[in-house]
Amino acid sequence: MRESLAPGVWGVVATPFQGNTLDLDTDSLAQLVEHYETIGATGLTVLGVFGEAAALTAAERSLALEVVVEETRLPLVVGVTSLFTRTAVEEIRAAQAVTGNRLAAVMVQANSARPEVVIAHLNAIHQSTGAKVVLQDYPVASGVSISTEALIYIVQTCRFVVAVKAEAPPTSVAIAQLTAAVEVSVFGGLGGLGLLDELVAGAAGAMTGFSYPEALVACVRAWQSSGYDAARDALLPYLPLINFEQQARIALAIRKECFRERGLIKDSGVRPPAAPFPSVLRQGMLTHLAEAARALEAFPVPTTSERV
Repeated sequence: MRESLAPGVWGVVATPFQGNTLDLDTDSLAQLVEHYETIGATGLTVLGVFGEAAALTAAERSLALEVVVEETRLPLVVGVTSLFTRTAVEEIRAAQAVTGNRLAAVMVQANSARPEVVIAHLNAIHQSTGAKVVLQDYPVASGVSISTEALIYIVQTCRFVVAVKAEAPPTSVAIAQLTAAVEVSVFGGLGGLGLLDELVAGAAGAMTGFSYPEALVACVRAWQSSGYDAARDALLPYLPLINFEQQARIALAIRKECFRERGLIKDSGVRPPAAPFPSVLRQGMLTHLAEAARALEAFPVPTTSERV
C-alpha cells in the first residue's frame, strides 16, 4: 500500500507580525498553532504561501518552525518557497534540522509545465533530503500552469509523493481526475471556497487557511461520517465569510484581520508588497464574523479535551 498523507484538515498557518516593524510575533504564532490543535486539525502546514514564507528571512523561517514544533504535537508539512532545486534543497535541510521526525512532508510547487522537469526536480530533492513530498499545483503563486494529466504522471512516477494539493481552478474537475488515477490523498485549498464540491470529487479534506478553521473541521468530519447533506449544513453558515476572505489581492490581509478580530493574533500586519486590509471593508467583515460566531456557538466543534 502506497504511503499517503492522512485525510482531514491540514491548517495552513499564518505568520503573525507585530508593530510598525512587522517583526515576527512568536507569542501570537504559538497561540494560533495551539488553537488549530484544540479544534482537531489533522496536521499543520507551515511556511506556505499564506504563511508569507517568501517574505521571511532564513532565520525567521527557522524561528517560526521552532515555535510550531514546541507548541504542538501535530504532524507538519513545511512549504518550500523556491522553484529551483538547489535552493529548495537548502530550505528543506534547514527545516529538517528544526523539525526532525515531526516533518510529515514538504510542500513543493510544480515548477514547470513539463512533467519531466518536475520529476527531475522532485527526484533531486528526495535524493538529497529523503523528504516525502506534497506536490502543489498553485499557478497563482508559482506562475506555472500544468495539466492534470501531467500531475498524474508525476505522482505515478515519484513514489515518495504522499499527497497533491490541487489549487488550479476548476479544482473539483482536477481533483476528480486525480483521485481516479492516483493512490495518494488529494486536498483542496483556496480558503475552502470549493470544499463541498471537492469532497464530492474525492478530496481527502482541505489543506488551507480560513479565519474559522472550526468550520472546515466540522465540514470534513460531517462528510466522513454522514455524507454530503451533513457536510453542507456544517459549512453553509460560514460560506459568506469564506467568500469575503477570498478576494483577489487582499485575501491575506482580510484573513489576518479576521484572526486579529477573533483574538487569535495580536496584529494583522502583512509585509509589503502584500496589500494591507482596506478599512472600508471593516463593517462587512464584522457582519460576516458575527454570523460565523453565532454559527459556532450554535454548533460548537468539540475541543481535543472534549473528544477524549
